[in-house]
Amino acid sequence: MDDLILLAVAAALVILAIPVGVIVLFVRTGSLRDRITTLERRIAELSQRDKTASLSEAALASAEAKNGVPSLSPVAPNAPGIDAAASDNTSEQAVNAAMPLAVEPGSASRSADRDAPSAPLASNIPSAPTRPARTGRLVAWARMNWIYAVSAASLGLAGIFFVQYGVERGLLPPGLRVLAAIAFGLVLIGAGEWIRRRHGDEGPTSTVLLPSVFSGAGLVSIFAATLAARHLYGLITPEVAFAGHLVTAALAIGLGWFYGPLLAAVGLIGAALSPFIVGGGSDAAPWLYAYFALVTGVGLAIDAVRRWAWVSALALVLGYGTAGLSFVAGAGETGWAAVLLVLAIMAVMVPRLHLIPTHPGPYVLQSSFGRAKGVSPIIPTYLAGGAALATTLGLLMLGRGSVDFPILAPTVLAVLALAYLLWADRAEGLSDLALLPSVGFLLVLIQEALDGGQLFRAVQSQAIGLRPAEAGAPYEITLLVGMAVGISAAAALRALHPKSDRLLDLGFGLMAVLVAPLTVAILELLWAPANVIGAYPWALHIIGVAGLATALTTRFAKVDGGNMQRAAHAVLAALSLIALALFVLTTASALTLALAVLLVVAAALDRKFNLPEMGLFQQIATAVITWRLLVDPGLDWALEGLILSVIAVFAGSITALVVAWLLIRGRVRPMTLAVLESAAAGLAAIFANILLTRWLIPQYRAGMDISHWQATLSALPWLVLMLAQLYRAGAADHLRKLRYGVAAVAGVLAGLFLILAIVPLNPLFAYGPTDTAGLVKGRPVLDSLLLAYALPGLMLLAARWQLPQLGSAIRMALLIVGAALVALYAGLEIRRLWQGSWLGAPGVKQGELYTYTLALMALGAGLLYQAIRQRSDLIRRVAMAVIGLTIAKVFFLDAAGLTGLTRVVSFLGLGLSLAGLAWLNCWAGQAAERDVTGTS
Repeated sequence: MDDLILLAVAAALVILAIPVGVIVLFVRTGSLRDRITTLERRIAELSQRDKTASLSEAALASAEAKNGVPSLSPVAPNAPGIDAAASDNTSEQAVNAAMPLAVEPGSASRSADRDAPSAPLASNIPSAPTRPARTGRLVAWARMNWIYAVSAASLGLAGIFFVQYGVERGLLPPGLRVLAAIAFGLVLIGAGEWIRRRHGDEGPTSTVLLPSVFSGAGLVSIFAATLAARHLYGLITPEVAFAGHLVTAALAIGLGWFYGPLLAAVGLIGAALSPFIVGGGSDAAPWLYAYFALVTGVGLAIDAVRRWAWVSALALVLGYGTAGLSFVAGAGETGWAAVLLVLAIMAVMVPRLHLIPTHPGPYVLQSSFGRAKGVSPIIPTYLAGGAALATTLGLLMLGRGSVDFPILAPTVLAVLALAYLLWADRAEGLSDLALLPSVGFLLVLIQEALDGGQLFRAVQSQAIGLRPAEAGAPYEITLLVGMAVGISAAAALRALHPKSDRLLDLGFGLMAVLVAPLTVAILELLWAPANVIGAYPWALHIIGVAGLATALTTRFAKVDGGNMQRAAHAVLAALSLIALALFVLTTASALTLALAVLLVVAAALDRKFNLPEMGLFQQIATAVITWRLLVDPGLDWALEGLILSVIAVFAGSITALVVAWLLIRGRVRPMTLAVLESAAAGLAAIFANILLTRWLIPQYRAGMDISHWQATLSALPWLVLMLAQLYRAGAADHLRKLRYGVAAVAGVLAGLFLILAIVPLNPLFAYGPTDTAGLVKGRPVLDSLLLAYALPGLMLLAARWQLPQLGSAIRMALLIVGAALVALYAGLEIRRLWQGSWLGAPGVKQGELYTYTLALMALGAGLLYQAIRQRSDLIRRVAMAVIGLTIAKVFFLDAAGLTGLTRVVSFLGLGLSLAGLAWLNCWAGQAAERDVTGTS
């Protein structure tokens, strides 16, 4: 046993001798560097003296030459004095360029006030880019001084591995191992302090950075010893361990006041990594969260004292990184959330050493997008912003796992948002930070619902149908809404005390009117709170938030005077929330009518107070009303429900759209007017379609077979909408493209239904007399064929003549499609007269063939008459083509079935008719030629 103790003591002496030998080596080397530095300084002084003398001689020679006095000591352009000066100047520049590499960039030589906003210099000489220069200095420093970093890491690891070696070998009792590691650290700190007092730590000294190397390594050894005492051996309680770390951290801050920034970096990195090295891996002890927060606070405090900004950045990176590793290793969710909040708060307080933040402007968004673009925020503002972003992302990561308190993540985000809004209300530079946790709060709610998170599952498991009858409603929904209301209220307090920054005032106003309403909307869409706490209590929650929005409307209107922009935003929120509450409570019919009333209210507010923002609400309300009338509850309800309810809902909605259009017609609201007008026209056509369908099919039921005329009924509303948009396109140049786009979409939908009526649902293809959907209904001429084919064809032909402002291509398309539909109706109607309701009957009767011929002859004659009337050569050619088709039909089809006197009379009538039409065609051609030549 004695031999083991002696061996351990010998090992300790050897280990302690290592830093002593290194110190001696560096000191001896440092004396040589001092001598070299002195020689370089002397050479530089002599060179400067020679340069000054040479320049003086050159100036004297120039003066003598000007006065006509020959120079006694001419200076040639390549005189040795000039070359020496140039050489000395080059050497001096090289020395000056190399000197900063021996010290840490941004240390004591840097600007005294890093809290002043940096602005571009008003100089004609362009300044060098800041970021590349800093990066270059950092790379240069690392290239010249990497040995110091390696030395510090080696010494720090020596202390840690000394403890670990004692554990593996069992050479010393645990207490002595800890004391030996502490003693080793104190020896290193003492060595560093001795070198600093004797030779210094910064500036042009041979021992630059050496004190930081040894003292930093000593701090790492002490941190590791304290961790080992608590974590490996259980020698001390957590409280004592924390006190030991606190004392070590205070020592680091005190040393950091006198030393360079390398000490801070070495101490921070070593302290942050010590738990992982001593424990042999990632440790999941929850109390390490407090330890990592303490290490981060030490780094921030050193920066606050010595103004080394990169030390704060390093401290925050280490704090978030090491705490995140512990969280992943299972150290606990509550501690993770707590350390995230603490780090964000410390990043605000510590760098400026103020309990109440006073960061001056500009804030980050203002410098990036606002009027202060080009002026950078102060460094503490960037630190606080980075911490806010890291904390928000960390809490979002917390929301994806299993936690002890499911509502923990949104609670911490709400607390952080309130802190930025209320606690930091005097800090203009932090004005935009509340946006990050507020958005994070909303994202957590969405993430919980989409991923089926623990909070979402806990709420859904307490639905009314799942919990016992005597059990009360869960509190989570109310608590979430309360948090959102708190954030909105805090933002409202900031918004109601306007500053000179209009962008900032508008931003706080938007936050006040958006956070709580968006929270309610997310909960309604994804969480179904009515199933958990009941429809009426949930509606009360919504109305409560609407009351907040209404109160904000009155306050904004009073504070802003004539500028009603923020009040308009609050009105939008209030109207939307009222509509949502009605959606929760009312039936389908009542909800649609309530939305229509809100639409009129929004239009009236716009008319009275000139609120362009109301246009957005009107457009959204119009879309929702249209959705409810067409989709949910939709057309099935309109065709099957009580007729009085259907009439009331459709007529009330269309009336509301028209009234809203009339109220804002005098305002410059082109998009809103177009939406209201199009919706009113389209819904009116659909309403007429519904009434007609219910009249023709009194017993309509969903899922029944659709017929040719029902397909056309579905096409007519879209056809009406298309024609209305084409008509309006000529009257509104600024919305021409939009109207043509709507017309194209409506035309495609109408075309699909018409193709369905023409091809697969055509009664000509009905497979039998029992095919009720394929039979023609109604009396001849005024039957379902008229509705299915003639009506849309006549509408298109009428639009062709009544819309002259349309392009020639569109008008030609309307003419062709309309004429084809009317022709199809005529042909099918002729077959219906001879075959009855079943047009799919086999064969064609002789009278039917002759009727087709008469119809074609009449069509040709009518076209020829129009050609003469309009003096149109194109129509005349079309007429003759129809007549030619008729002649071909007579000779190849009709003649085969004619016999006797009938054949004679038929061909006699055909010949006379054709002779008259030929004469008429010749006369029309001559008249057209005279019009062209101008002859009589």
